[in-house]
Amino acid sequence: MPKIKTHSGAKKRFKLSKNGKPMRGHAYKSHILNKKTTKRKRNLRKTTVADVTNVKQIKKLIPYK
Repeated sequence: MPKIKTHSGAKKRFKLSKNGKPMRGHAYKSHILNKKTTKRKRNLRKTTVADVTNVKQIKKLIPYK
């Protein structure tokens, strides 16, 4: 069976945790940062687990990660 190509956009956005759960970064951290509090910006730096409804699709896009 041939190898599956990894989706270029997905490999930049997602990584898998030790348990195999896809991790993602937060949105709303690129511009208009003056009105956002320091606490809010700090929390946006952290990664979080992707939603359960998207796990199957994400794992298809990054099969070898």
